[in-house]
Amino acid sequence: MQYGIENEKGTLMSLMQTVKDQAARVRDFTVPTDQMVMITSDESSNDSQSNVTQIVLEKQGGEPTRHFAVNDVALDQIAQKANLDVRTARRVQQNYPHQFDSLVNAIWQKEPSVRMLRTFDSPTAPNHGIVRAVVSDKFKTFDNINLLESALPQLIESPAQWQVVTGSVTDRRLYLRLKSNAITGQAAVGDIMANGIMLSNSEVGMGSVSVAQLVWTLACLNGMQSEKRSRHSHVTSSRADGDTWGVLTDEAKAADNLALSLKVRDLVTDYADRDNFDATLERMRDAHNDTIEGGPSAAVEALGKVLQIPKKQNDNLLDGLMATIGQSGYENGKPISRATLVNAVTRVANNVADDDVDDWQKLGGRVLDLPKSEWQRVALAA
Repeated sequence: MQYGIENEKGTLMSLMQTVKDQAARVRDFTVPTDQMVMITSDESSNDSQSNVTQIVLEKQGGEPTRHFAVNDVALDQIAQKANLDVRTARRVQQNYPHQFDSLVNAIWQKEPSVRMLRTFDSPTAPNHGIVRAVVSDKFKTFDNINLLESALPQLIESPAQWQVVTGSVTDRRLYLRLKSNAITGQAAVGDIMANGIMLSNSEVGMGSVSVAQLVWTLACLNGMQSEKRSRHSHVTSSRADGDTWGVLTDEAKAADNLALSLKVRDLVTDYADRDNFDATLERMRDAHNDTIEGGPSAAVEALGKVLQIPKKQNDNLLDGLMATIGQSGYENGKPISRATLVNAVTRVANNVADDDVDDWQKLGGRVLDLPKSEWQRVALAA
């Protein structure tokens, strides 16, 4: 029986189309750095434009000379691999482009290593494109299309009745978050929760392939990551085959990806299981009984220290807690509990950039699972 995925805003279709379009343009190269040349244009006379950096791969072994514009992600990776401070490198690239090229080219020539260039072909200019990542030649190319094609059939055929909550793809990451309309439960009066799944991936070395169980609070659609998560690094054995550069074939990628595709499929099935959700729901029920004895500000300060949250983020957490306290019930003497703090943390996730949502949702899960000794530091803070 086909159950499908509820997708009333068209998020999934739009996301899938973007991923398919990008997959059709992907071209990956393993390249010794002494075969690469950096050239940065000087746009200092044009106040409205920033300098543009290119990488040129000279003609090699039957492959034509190729020219690639370098995006911000790749530019930062080039700086990091050269042991340069990223902020300083950005400033030099913009203000002293020729000196920037000379420095990087000298490092590439004098300290050669093999890199993988992850690129998009230009749809209009042959042998041109965009370098979107400069990563190790050990990088495993499990792409967004691989993740979605592994996971979506399991989601579509699941009786969990999945619904898309959010989905996006940026230069850095893909995220897809779903909730179940069939696997739900009550943690406390007025606190209805639903099972969920989060899929994420970075094709450019900014994060692992990740499948995680989410638990959604339906009243405010806050999402918390439970301890049920699996992350797989994009690292494998070296692909280098000497001192020439070459194209990484689709056949080589497929061989690498098969085992991980099967793992993703199994994880999606596992995290859709009612028993996994019920275990987290039971911990949320217990969390409603873990109340604090001091005030909210003291509890948040103590929680920030336990979780090692920077002060600016701790201020965001306090705002989230005060907003949560402002909901119906607290003004009538309802105690602030561990569950309140979980909801406060995950509320922050609704108001941050996509690349930061994952961190806050994981923090919510950490609050739920704090060891007794650490929870006491929060509960007794005054």
